Amino acid sequence: MTLHRRSFARTASLGAMVCALGALALPAQETRIGSLSGHADAGKMEYQRYCVGCHGPAGDGNGENAQWIDPKPRDFTSAVFKCRSTPSGTLPTDEDLYNSVGRGFVTTNMPRWAPLTEQVRANLVAYIKTFSPRWKSQRAGTPLPIPPEPAPSIASIRHGRELFQNMECWKCHGPEGHGDGPSASTLTDSKDNPIRPYNFSTGSRFKCGTTNQDLYRIFMTGLDGTPMPSFADNLKPSDAWDLVHFLRTLQPLESPEAALWHAWLPAHAGELKPIGQEGQP
Repeated sequence: MTLHRRSFARTASLGAMVCALGALALPAQETRIGSLSGHADAGKMEYQRYCVGCHGPAGDGNGENAQWIDPKPRDFTSAVFKCRSTPSGTLPTDEDLYNSVGRGFVTTNMPRWAPLTEQVRANLVAYIKTFSPRWKSQRAGTPLPIPPEPAPSIASIRHGRELFQNMECWKCHGPEGHGDGPSASTLTDSKDNPIRPYNFSTGSRFKCGTTNQDLYRIFMTGLDGTPMPSFADNLKPSDAWDLVHFLRTLQPLESPEAALWHAWLPAHAGELKPIGQEGQP
């Protein structure tokens, strides 16, 4: 037992030294969210209080709680983030990270940190940016524009359904959007951890927001580090909005899209072929 304690003490001391050297290697970052400035020096204390148990002292997602968490905590050292307003492969904006801290991530152990003050969240973002050298050599990407959303219609929903079939979205998300497509069990993230496709039947929250604009943004930016790619080069804005309108019908919500679809469907269900490998809507 004594040897174990000494070994643990040496390991802990080495870990502290590595973290200290890492802090020296990456100077303090500043963040800017509107008129609010965040400071890494202040964020370090808050990180140790709220975040270190999952994300780890080195920010690599290997905190003491990580072994029990699925999906695994974010590894900040790679600076790869799912929820961004910027193109795939680019760094997110400070505001993107700030919003993620406040919003949390549905279907994960990352909670909403809305009770934290705006200043604390801004400081946390600044400290998170010290974990990767990418923030020293690269700028955040330019946010992708979101054009005005057209009103949903039966035509737009049907076209979105065709896109869901033809783009093979069902292979991961399932024919009914339940996250149970034939490829679902084979999916892994960029660190080879198993990852589950989004199940639209679970409710209104998406991983990166709640609104139609949030869902549109996911199509166009992709979720970096996951199998969900960007469709910015494959979808016209009008097509992306049609896909948004169809996906809303898969949720158990009283949305304008669902109301239209459920009123139309009983008299026209025979016009639709099943979604799947053999069916063409």
